[in-house]
Amino acid sequence: MASHFSSPGEIVQLNVGGTRFSTSRQTLTWIPDSFFSSLLSGRISSLKDETGAIFIDRDPNLFIPILNFLRTKDLDVSDLNIQALRHEAEFYGITPLVKKLIFCEELESSSCGSVLFHGYLPAAAFPSRDRRVHTAGEAELRSRPEHQPLPRDRVASARDSVVSCSPDTVYSKTDLDIGLSDTMLDPRKVILIRGHHNWISVAYPHFVCCYRIKESTGWHLVFTSPYLERTIERLALNAKVTGINQGDNREKMVAVSYGSTVRLWCCQDGSLRNEIGTFNLGVPVDALFFIGSQLVATSTTGKVGVWHAMTQNWQVQEVQPVTSYDTAGSNLLLGCSNGSIYYIDMQKFPLRMKDNDLLVTELYHDPSNDAISALSVYLTPKSSLSGNWIEIAYGTSSGTVRVIVQHPETVGHGPQLLQTFTVHRSPVVKIMLSEKHLVSVCSEFNHTRTWNVTRFRGMLSTQPGSTPVASFKVLSLEETSPHRSYQSGNDIGPHGERDDMQVFVQKVVPETDQVYVRLSSTGKRVCIVTSVDTSNITCFCVHECEGSNRMGSRPRRHLFTGHSNGTIQMWDLTTAMEQYMKGEQDKVVGGPNEGELIRLLGQCDLSSSRCTTPSLSPASSLLAPQLVARFRNSMTNSEHHSSEDLSVSECVGAEGGAAGGTVEPKITHC
Repeated sequence: MASHFSSPGEIVQLNVGGTRFSTSRQTLTWIPDSFFSSLLSGRISSLKDETGAIFIDRDPNLFIPILNFLRTKDLDVSDLNIQALRHEAEFYGITPLVKKLIFCEELESSSCGSVLFHGYLPAAAFPSRDRRVHTAGEAELRSRPEHQPLPRDRVASARDSVVSCSPDTVYSKTDLDIGLSDTMLDPRKVILIRGHHNWISVAYPHFVCCYRIKESTGWHLVFTSPYLERTIERLALNAKVTGINQGDNREKMVAVSYGSTVRLWCCQDGSLRNEIGTFNLGVPVDALFFIGSQLVATSTTGKVGVWHAMTQNWQVQEVQPVTSYDTAGSNLLLGCSNGSIYYIDMQKFPLRMKDNDLLVTELYHDPSNDAISALSVYLTPKSSLSGNWIEIAYGTSSGTVRVIVQHPETVGHGPQLLQTFTVHRSPVVKIMLSEKHLVSVCSEFNHTRTWNVTRFRGMLSTQPGSTPVASFKVLSLEETSPHRSYQSGNDIGPHGERDDMQVFVQKVVPETDQVYVRLSSTGKRVCIVTSVDTSNITCFCVHECEGSNRMGSRPRRHLFTGHSNGTIQMWDLTTAMEQYMKGEQDKVVGGPNEGELIRLLGQCDLSSSRCTTPSLSPASSLLAPQLVARFRNSMTNSEHHSSEDLSVSECVGAEGGAAGGTVEPKITHC
C-alpha cells in the first residue's frame, strides 16, 4: 500500500459510503496516528471498489465537514449534529477536531450541574465486617416463629449493632469480591432511597445509612448500620415515631428486609444507635413501610406482619394473596387476588394483642371478581381517620379502573361504586386518585390514561363526571435479571401528594445518567436530570423536605438520585415546576423524543433475544400485529402477569411480578 502513495501531493480517491471524494495524501495524513495515516502507510488493510478507490463504510454526509477540516483546519458547526460529528471524528482519529467538538458540547454544561442541582453527598464509608458468629438477641428470639427458626448466622444481636465506621474506611478486596459473588450487585452502588420529614435513608447492597438536614449546616450522616451478609431488598424510614415512652428515646427508626427477615434499628440523632429487633415474616417480604408507629411488612403470598412501637410486639397474620396496597391515615388497605379490598385499622392494633388478631375487615368486593392489581385512597379534606368520607380508585388484572366512595350518607352500607373505566386492555399496575386527577397505568409499556375529576363541595360528583385529559407512555426498560430491590428503587410514580406537583420519573434504560421528570396528569416534560459526574443513576426517590422555622419558608420538593459510585445527588423539583408553570420549559415535549430514545437505547443491549433478527425494538407499534395480539392476550389471560414463551422479550406486569429464568432483556411495565 505504501508503494502506491509515495508522493505527498499524490491524489487519493476515496469511496465513503458510496460517495466519491478526491483529495491529496498530504491533506489526509498531516495528523499523525490518525485513521488515514495508518491506512495510507499500510499499517491497516484497505478495500477498493471497481474503480480502484479506497472504500470506507461510513456516513458520507458526516465525512464532508471532516474532510473540510483536514483541508482548512477550520469548521463551520452551523446545522451540524455535534455529537454525531464527534463520533465520526473519533473513528477517524482526528484528535484536534475531537477536542474542539468536546468544548462545543460542554459549552453550557458544568460539573456543578444546572440550576436544578441542589446538593451532592459523597459515598458513605463501607462499614467494617464482623466475621464472628452472632447469637440471637432477645428481641429476635421474641419475634421468631416457632415453626420456622432462623439460621444462626443470619441474625445479629443488639450487642453487636454499634458500627465502627470512619471517613478513612476503604473498600477491601474481600468485601467487594464477596458482595459481587453473592448477589451480582456492585456493593458500592446505591440501591434504595427513602425520605421522611428532614431525613433520608440510603441503602447499599450490604448496609444502610441515614442523613439528617439542618437549616444552618446542611446534610449530616447520623447512622450507619452493621454490615449485612444478605443483600438488602426493601427499606423503610420513620423520622417521627409517636406513641412511645418519652424516656425511650427511639423516635427515629430505619428498617430493612432481605428474604423473609426484617431488621429494625433506632437511628436517633445523637449517640444512641442500637438494634431494636430482628423479625421473620415466614415468606419473602414484598413491601416494607411505616404507618404511624407501626412497621408493616406484606407479602404477595398473603401474609402481613406488624410491629408496634408501644407494645414492642411483632405479629403475623395470614390474609388473601396481596396484589396491591395503600395507606389512609392509620388504615392499611389491601387489594387481594380474590377481588376483595380489606382494611386494617392500626389504631386498634394494641387492643388486639390478646386475641392475636389484626382485625382484618373486608371493605369491598369487585363485581367481576378480578384481582385488585392497583389501589389508591384519597381522604377528602373533611374526612376523619375513622374511615368515613373516603374515596378509593383501584385497577384490576383485566384492565378495568373503578372508583368507589364512602361518604357519611353511605356509612353502614359500605362503599358505593361511582365510576368504571374500561380503557386498558392490559392489567392496571399503578393508579392515583387526587383532588383534581385520576391517573392509571397499565402493563403495556407503562401506558397511562388520565382524567379530570369533578367535585361538588369537596366530594366526587358524576355531573358532569370525569373527563379524559391525556394518553401517553412512560417507557422503562429493566435489566435482564434484576435484583428484587431494582423495581422498588426505580418506581416511576406518580410521586407527590399535591396535584400541581405529582410527577412521573422516567428512567428509560437500566444503565443511564439521565432521567425525565414528567407531569403525571399530562405526561409533559418538566425537566431532564443528568448526573453531574456522569455516573449511572441506580435508584431515585421524590421527597418533600420540611421548610425552615423562618417566617414565609415553605417545604421544598426534591428528587434524590442514587448512583453507581455510591454518591447521592439532589435536585430541586420545586424550582423545576415553577419554571415549567412560567413557560420556561417546552410544554409540548413529553418523554424522550425519537433521537433521544435511540441514543438511550444505544446504552443497553437489546440483541440477546431469541428472535431471528439481530435486535428487538421495545415499541409494540413496531412489532408484527400478530405478535402484539399474542402478547396482549397472554398478559390479559394470566392473573399473575406472566407471558407465554414468545419470540419477543419476556415482560413484567404488576409490581414485584417478574418472569424468572429468562436470559433476554425485559421491559418493565410494558
